[in-house]
Amino acid sequence: MAEQVDVVVIGLGVGGEETAGRLAEAGLNVVGLDPRLVGGECPYWGCIPSKMMIRAANLIAETRRVDGMAGTATVQPDWAPVAKRIREEATDSWNDQVAVDRLVKKGVTFLRERGTITGPRTVQAGDREFEASRGIVIATGTVPVVPPIDGLAGTPYWTNHEAIEADTLPASIVVLGGGAIGLELTQVFARFGVDVTLVEGAGQVLSMEEPESGQLAREALERDGVTFHTGVHAKQVSHRGGTFTITLDDGETVTGEKLLVATGRRVDVAALGLDQVGIDPGVRRIEVDEHVRAADGVWALGDVTGVGNFTHNAMYQANVAVFDILGSEGAPEASYHAMPRVTFTDPEIGAVGMTEKQAREAGLDVKIGSAQIPVSSRGWIHKAGNEGFIKLVVDNERGVLVGATSAGPTGGEVLGALAVAVHAAVPVYSLQQMIYAYPTFHRAIGDALKQL
Repeated sequence: MAEQVDVVVIGLGVGGEETAGRLAEAGLNVVGLDPRLVGGECPYWGCIPSKMMIRAANLIAETRRVDGMAGTATVQPDWAPVAKRIREEATDSWNDQVAVDRLVKKGVTFLRERGTITGPRTVQAGDREFEASRGIVIATGTVPVVPPIDGLAGTPYWTNHEAIEADTLPASIVVLGGGAIGLELTQVFARFGVDVTLVEGAGQVLSMEEPESGQLAREALERDGVTFHTGVHAKQVSHRGGTFTITLDDGETVTGEKLLVATGRRVDVAALGLDQVGIDPGVRRIEVDEHVRAADGVWALGDVTGVGNFTHNAMYQANVAVFDILGSEGAPEASYHAMPRVTFTDPEIGAVGMTEKQAREAGLDVKIGSAQIPVSSRGWIHKAGNEGFIKLVVDNERGVLVGATSAGPTGGEVLGALAVAVHAAVPVYSLQQMIYAYPTFHRAIGDALKQL
């Protein structure tokens, strides 16, 4: 006999954990299922530990900038304290007991099992079956994409997991993938003295962002000693004598002691039983409506929806799902027109909404305003490490921002003002009448607005 509950949450990454916890606190009988660690990628192999690594690497770079500005300084990179801090943050080497206890304390019944949908509102977990009167929440996240490169399978290549868990760093590494994850880890390794070669199939890194962003990131990483191969793909991989050899499709070869595969992430829902609720089990993403409903009695949130592989999106969609499941009055509707994202390289590259290319392809009457951080007052004061820019993408017909990029020493923080402007469709005229504090990095927004 199926056990009667209110909601079953399949997948307890940040979005699933948030949803399960809040529904239980609201008085519902909630079962949470996940064979992996509660909290998902973010606290163990993603956002948190990678930013610890970035913080350490940036301290090295900033120390080296003392010369010529405040005297002289030397620094000897040491990976040991970084690895120790990551293991401590991951609660004693990737143990999720604290997260489990937190979830159970809220009233959630937790099972470290894989959930399989067996029918409308029914889920099998191990030897137990649950019938959820209100419905099922799918928050199973994504897994790394491992491209079918000849010879890759069976080699000891790294994904983000092995990179984050590394006790020691190799002398050299080849990184496949020039997206945010690949670039962030590449810069960390380079600043700790690793010889890094990055291979990206697109013509530029950060290919989904503004071309200026990709160019800025590449120049910064080249100053850190990174070698780039763009517009080429890995054709073959071999691993012998502790060395990886990667043959590229242009005939060149690159070598490294380690190989990091950072070529994106994909959903893995083939065994979830989606066909039982009318969803194609072969989908590349689970489509959801403005209430993050995927089917009758089924909600989906986070990376599995394909909206954006960001912790903040998972938490945003969790909030929408909770209100809808509880039937709360004035429940919010999801809107993604102002999705913020930050690549935490140095300089940081923040973006929100559409790129110029996306806006033009959407048929908008586009106007562009831009400003360079080094020639702003704060950029001139900052001097060493002051690279960056502000770029505004305007729908000229409506007179509002539909996208923006903020790159610089605090690009992710400056992005906040631009995200508000895009989200709330603040008229450009109003933005031009604002008072921008002097001398701040965000004052460069005003400089970019002057071009409009």
